Amino acid sequence: MPAAASASLESRNLKTGLIAFAGALAMLGLGYAAVPLYELFCRVTGFGGTTQRATETEAEMAARMGAAAGGKQISIRFDATTAPGLGWSFKPEQVTDTVTIGQRDMAIYVAKNNSDRPVTGTATFNVEPEQAGIYFNKIQCFCFTEQTLQPGQQVRMPVLYFVDPKALDDPNMEGVEQITLSYTFHEAKK
Repeated sequence: MPAAASASLESRNLKTGLIAFAGALAMLGLGYAAVPLYELFCRVTGFGGTTQRATETEAEMAARMGAAAGGKQISIRFDATTAPGLGWSFKPEQVTDTVTIGQRDMAIYVAKNNSDRPVTGTATFNVEPEQAGIYFNKIQCFCFTEQTLQPGQQVRMPVLYFVDPKALDDPNMEGVEQITLSYTFHEAKK
């Protein structure tokens, strides 16, 4: 093979190798970005029953909108589980509550560390039916931070929330009579 053809072949092989390497790096970067991007997508759209995080001002505005909507009510069911091996008991103080759409309400969950060591837990949450996630707003929640319980310690953990009155205008919410707020506690990664 002539020297010029060999150099051209080596140049093309190097270019192909660099393109393949850049593609592999791009895929690796997308792999790392997938989880935070998916979480952002879920928070914005309420996809998969992801709840919204609200401020006090948003809650006050929703209360005014709810009052204008005629004080319609909806049932909220509270669910609690723990991941295997956590060593906690975890439950809502009240399993169901009827709330006025747009009005703030509070639910209390109780957690107890049944193990002989301090355990730090973090809560994941979901709302069912899925289409209700975008309308279920949490103002304050124990799920926003990790919780550390000492051996034998029991705590009451509040969730301050409201259901956005915009749910009344959504045809996908027609016929929804109950929303389930579900939490699962997992041991926090060290």
